[in-house]
Amino acid sequence: MTAKPLSPEDAATIAYLRSPTAIRERCGQLFDLACADKLQYFRCDLSQLEKVADYVLQVTRESYPDLNIPFHSRWRHFEVGNQDRLTALDALAPLAKAKAKFDLAIVSVLLDAGAGDRWQYTEPGTGTVWRRSEGLAIASLHAFFQGIFSSDPQLPLQADAIGLQNLTEEALSQAFQVSQDNPLVGLSGRLALLQRLGTVIQQQPTLFGSQPARPGELVAYLCDRAHAGDRAHTGQIHKGQLEASTVLSAVLEGFGAIWAGRITLAEVNLGDVWVHSALAPTPDSQLPDPHSPLSTLVPFHKLSQWLTYSLLEPLQELGLTITGLDALTGLPEYRNGGLCVDLGLLQIKDPIVLQQTHLPGSEAIIEWRALTVILLDRLAETIRQTLNLSATDLPLVKILQGGTWTAGRRIAATLRPNGSPPIQIESDGTVF
Repeated sequence: MTAKPLSPEDAATIAYLRSPTAIRERCGQLFDLACADKLQYFRCDLSQLEKVADYVLQVTRESYPDLNIPFHSRWRHFEVGNQDRLTALDALAPLAKAKAKFDLAIVSVLLDAGAGDRWQYTEPGTGTVWRRSEGLAIASLHAFFQGIFSSDPQLPLQADAIGLQNLTEEALSQAFQVSQDNPLVGLSGRLALLQRLGTVIQQQPTLFGSQPARPGELVAYLCDRAHAGDRAHTGQIHKGQLEASTVLSAVLEGFGAIWAGRITLAEVNLGDVWVHSALAPTPDSQLPDPHSPLSTLVPFHKLSQWLTYSLLEPLQELGLTITGLDALTGLPEYRNGGLCVDLGLLQIKDPIVLQQTHLPGSEAIIEWRALTVILLDRLAETIRQTLNLSATDLPLVKILQGGTWTAGRRIAATLRPNGSPPIQIESDGTVF
């Protein structure tokens, strides 16, 4: 079925809501309300900003004394325990290797929503037990090498449309060692997401090819975007530059339709976008119609930005230079958000928030996530000032890695026996 053509206004609105500009603008409005103590669930205490920045910097220096910090991406989880688990990809030619890494990263990130407190994964060969994000990463890595996402037994090191569509809950459950005593939160949601991924990429040959359609074919599409206009008179293609926001745009365009049960506009799924009633139309909004009810929408695109950060390194390995890293935002998830709550940057106005489990669309969670986005920017500015570094020297993606995510996990482990976040979310396996 061919999608209906979008009106110019709808196309502009969708493009805006998919942009980091929109994330910061809409989250910034909620931040301003929090600073004025006009939100229902949270207030901000910016007097704690330097204290939290100092804590993040202390944690960062412990892991990276020379401040030579890698990107915050899925590849860090594949490296845990100082093991090189990717040697099976080294025999591939550079472009084939990049495509395989895209296949792996895309599938793994989409499986990366919170695992819950009870699930764990025992790594084959070592017997090491991993939990949470590291466990999900290593489980998905071994599943990839076993070929469960490929339709061709002769080509196991790929994910393709048919392999993803035919994936069963039994196969995914077995790969992730799920049992009654080892439950994984949102298993059926994760399976449905991968199956929809298979369907969606099959419908977009421009982005994902067709022989077969693979998430990894996005490498070729992005290389074309980088090389455009960068040809010598001899016709040779030079290694070019690629904006990080271009990668995010491709991710949001290519994978937007996989998110089920989300807000749509002109039959286009908007993804990680939610409604907050405190927001009102503003004359300076960049929406095509600033008085539209759509101005109550708050975009986050957390998994899409996490995925974008995870796709940059394979592109760099091909020789592309990634620019505009700080156009993307910090990730509004429970480690970064938990850091802000646990150290007092965010104060909860109603104790019931800590006592209940919340759906991702609840206004308490939307506030928490939105304020986290802006506070991560503020923390990054404070840390750079302390170190006398620029955003180019220390981009946000490195501060997250150094950084806020690790600090959030550490303070959670200090304050709560199971290291859980301060606020509990009822995850469906597709948001966090």
